[in-house]
Order: sequence, then C-alpha cells, then structure tokens
Amino acid sequence: MSLLIASTLDDALAALAAGARPIAGGSDLVVGARHGKAPLPTSLVAIDRIESLRTIVGSADGGLVIGSGVSHHTIEIDPTIGAGWSALADASALVGSPATRHVGTLGGNVMNGSPAMDTGAPLVVFGAEAELVSVGGSRRVDMASLWVGPGRTSATADELCVAIHLPARAGRSGSAYVRLEYRRAMEIAVVGAAASVTLSADGAVESVRVALTAVAATIIEVTGLGGSGGSRTSVAEVAAAAESAAASQATPISDLRASDRYRRHCIGVMARRAVEAAARRAAGETIAIPVNRALGIGAAS
Repeated sequence: MSLLIASTLDDALAALAAGARPIAGGSDLVVGARHGKAPLPTSLVAIDRIESLRTIVGSADGGLVIGSGVSHHTIEIDPTIGAGWSALADASALVGSPATRHVGTLGGNVMNGSPAMDTGAPLVVFGAEAELVSVGGSRRVDMASLWVGPGRTSATADELCVAIHLPARAGRSGSAYVRLEYRRAMEIAVVGAAASVTLSADGAVESVRVALTAVAATIIEVTGLGGSGGSRTSVAEVAAAAESAAASQATPISDLRASDRYRRHCIGVMARRAVEAAARRAAGETIAIPVNRALGIGAAS
C-alpha cells in the first residue's frame, strides 16, 4: 500500500487522477475494511491537512459553504450552523462517538453514500449541493443526483468533494433532524427524518421539506406535503401529512436491527416530530442541539 499526505488540493487531485483514493478521518474506510466490507485500497491520498477543505465561510447570496474536511464536532458546535442550519448540527451531534465526531468529516459522510447517514436528510431539505473537483474542472451536484444507491455516488473516481454549498435560509425558517436510536453512542440510525419549515407572520406554514434516513436505497425526500399555497397550512396539519406520507413513501428493509413494518411505523413518527421541532424553531423557540437529547427522543440516558 502507498500513502501520499497531500498538503495542497492540486497534489490530492493529481493523486486521484493516478488512481489513489482519498482519506480524511478514515472513520468509514478503516472500519469497513476491518469488518470485511471492502479491502483497503492499494493507494491512498490523505487530504486532512489541506486547509482549504477545513473552512466554513458565508457565500455572497447569504448561504454557507462548508469544506468537505470539516469535522462533525466542528459542525455540531458552530454557532452559524446552529442558528441557521440547525438540522445539520442536530445530525452531526449524533454521529458515532465523540472520538468519531472529532475525526469524521462531512465530506466523508456524504461521499460514503450510506442511506443511513445522519447528515444526508438535512442536506436534502436545505437544497444543498456538493462541489466535485478533478484535474479537468469542477461541477456542483444536488444531493438527489449525487446518491445513486447504497454506498454509491455519481462522482467519478478522479473527483474529490471539496465543499458542501448550503443556500440562504428564508426569514422565520427552522429545521430539525431526529432519529430513532437504541443507544446514545456508536449507533446507526434505525430511521431518521429531517424537516425544514418556513412560517408566515401568522404562524401558517409557507413551505416545508422533509427527507428520510434509512428507509430506502438512498436518502429520500417526501412529496405532497402542501405548504407553499397547498391546502394544509397549519403546523398540525402539515405534521400529520408528513407522518402519513413518510410512512407510505418509505420502502424499508428488514434486518437484524428492525423489521420493515417497524421502520415504516417509526419513520412516520420521526417525520412528524421533525416537522414539529422545525416549526417551533421557526417560530423563534430555542431548542438545544441535538433535538433528540433536548426533547427526549430515542434512547434514554
């Protein structure tokens, strides 16, 4: 095995073009190899020392650009993310253990392509895009186009995810991510849901987006929720619609952790709770990060 420690983006891209695979925290790659899911690549390029991948900066349109090398711990405690893109902070705060959150990165989570990733559903409801770069140029891809199956993305082998672009948030908007969990550390989501809600001045729902974790081959977005001129405008009505739609649109599997029937029921409950928590934040209420701990959702302490 060969390992190159890249200090610049150009060095990393050249290594990828020559067939190397990138590694940052290694929390997915190394664990997967230990569990026999896939052997370690014969050529690796470490990208954790590239400073440009570890920044969080505002964009000209009021959005946010998060470098792919930013750790989950940094996202969890970042005040700008916590205030404007709370669901992503909720999700990062639930990833693995404290040790995992300090080394694991947003880019690694996204490009791993797992339908059970915690950060995926929040990125979908925000309308986020991944910036992919190779020696031949760059492009931006929305999440629905990036994930094409369990553990698979539409990125080519020589492309590196360098950043996640989050659009600006509207006024009176809030978001939340909740998940069902059996324990409070080193847990993979049994099911999870993220919601983004924007309220009008009178408290009606102007827009809502909901995305689901661990109930399909990729992270999926729920359709047909109303808002934005739809017939259901109260928070209670939209939350009830989200519960019903999530349960009907999910296509979960049965495995050692849960049956498909149990997941289908629970995803409806998680979707409703995510909408309710997002609406409370949109109305100005402070709910600590992560929502799971603040509201007592999931495993007991």
